Amino acid sequence: MISELVHRLRSDLDSARFTVTTLTALWGDEADAALHRNERVPALRALARREETGVDASATLARLFVLGLPVGPDELNAALPTLGVAGATELGLVASDGADVRPLLDLRPYSFVDAAGAGSWWIVSDLGELALGRPLGEEHVLGVGGASMTLSGLMMQTPVGSVLDLGTGCGIQAMHAARHAVSVVATDISERALVLARINAELNGISNIEFRHGDLFEPVRGERFDQIVSNPPFVITPRMEGVPAYEYRDGGMEGDALVEAVIRGAAAHLHPGGVAQLLGNWEYRVGQDAFRRVGGWVDGTGLDAWIIERDVQDPAQYAETWIRDGGTRSGTPEFERLYTAWLDDFAARRVTSVGFGYITLRMPLAGPPTLRRLERLHGSLGSNETGLGVHLAAALAGHDWQAVRSNEELGLAQLTVAPDVTEERHYWPGAEHPTAMVLRQGGGFGRTVRMDTGLSALVGASDGDLSVAAVVGAIAQLLDADYLELLDELLPRVRALVEDGFLLPPH
Repeated sequence: MISELVHRLRSDLDSARFTVTTLTALWGDEADAALHRNERVPALRALARREETGVDASATLARLFVLGLPVGPDELNAALPTLGVAGATELGLVASDGADVRPLLDLRPYSFVDAAGAGSWWIVSDLGELALGRPLGEEHVLGVGGASMTLSGLMMQTPVGSVLDLGTGCGIQAMHAARHAVSVVATDISERALVLARINAELNGISNIEFRHGDLFEPVRGERFDQIVSNPPFVITPRMEGVPAYEYRDGGMEGDALVEAVIRGAAAHLHPGGVAQLLGNWEYRVGQDAFRRVGGWVDGTGLDAWIIERDVQDPAQYAETWIRDGGTRSGTPEFERLYTAWLDDFAARRVTSVGFGYITLRMPLAGPPTLRRLERLHGSLGSNETGLGVHLAAALAGHDWQAVRSNEELGLAQLTVAPDVTEERHYWPGAEHPTAMVLRQGGGFGRTVRMDTGLSALVGASDGDLSVAAVVGAIAQLLDADYLELLDELLPRVRALVEDGFLLPPH
């Protein structure tokens, strides 16, 4: 019966044109931005103005499921003519409350662009604190948030046979993975999350996901996958009585031990060549650099590792962020009590700050790991319309290509400049020669590389026609430099440019 109800709901949402574009048109960009800040007044004002000339289905659904406010049963029956109030009630979406119908779940459209093109879905999750009017419950199932969109953007989209989504939540990562995988296994410790994730997959016509209940890798013991994605419950929360532990974000382990457990456990569940991608937090402690600790988690796993720190917060900032995330308002006694508990917990481990970032792990096809890269990239990203995952996959391919080539072989290669790369030259007023030359990446991580005359000339001549060695030979003649010395100087820099996607190997 549930499948039939979900089918009816899908038909009604499609007929109502309940899309991101429709909602933005209903209340405008400013109100839409306010909703992302958890403020609904601008959207309500815009809806009220539109409803003066009549209420359409999309406005009713937006008021009920996005803004979390009650509507009349006749309005909902008109908005969901196939499902109706009775069907929505049976599905657990709403409950009748006197003369009104109130939402029990959040239901909203979601749109995206990936390597396969543009797509859109409807996502069911638990109501947020805006609709609830109180802090979230510990079993709350989160919808599509900032972290989940970050991970879906990071996800490599190379076609694979099997994917594991570890800690699926509302199922969003599994749904994205289903677009490039033959089969997906999605796990979660929360039975409620799995119920909603199944509904989301069915609501959007996705049939290649299997859902399993259990903690971390326990539901897939003995199995291996071509790809693992995980937005694990990495938030560092005090493990003490009276501090809420939300299933969607708090892993139940002390400090950053949950992220360590996922990293260490991934090796046993990857096929050769398989990649694991996850988000995580890590602690800086007095006398300990976080990257030395994180690097230690990778040691002994036999995995390639590329770890990128995107941000860092001091303990006070971190505590404030996540206490507010649970719906507890600043300035209240409860906020101050939780704040104290968080700072006490950090002080006990002598934590000075907390880093956040991306973790990419890979099981080598053969032999020992060849990639160990830990870097801090706190600046803005480049422009990545289809997601950063496309760049990550290309960067790994670039690493693999150059890692197996000797300097002699690299010198014989004919490289080309990536299409998103530009060169900037800066001059003092009236000067003939530039004072600085910078190579800038438009996509990926938006990296910049300072160049000297030799490197600038090499990159400028890399159009796929001449080998690296031939280009360096010509440059050496122009600069009256020793060819072998110049080649030895430039080849390591060429390797780095290939790894970072500035230069592309031959097809």
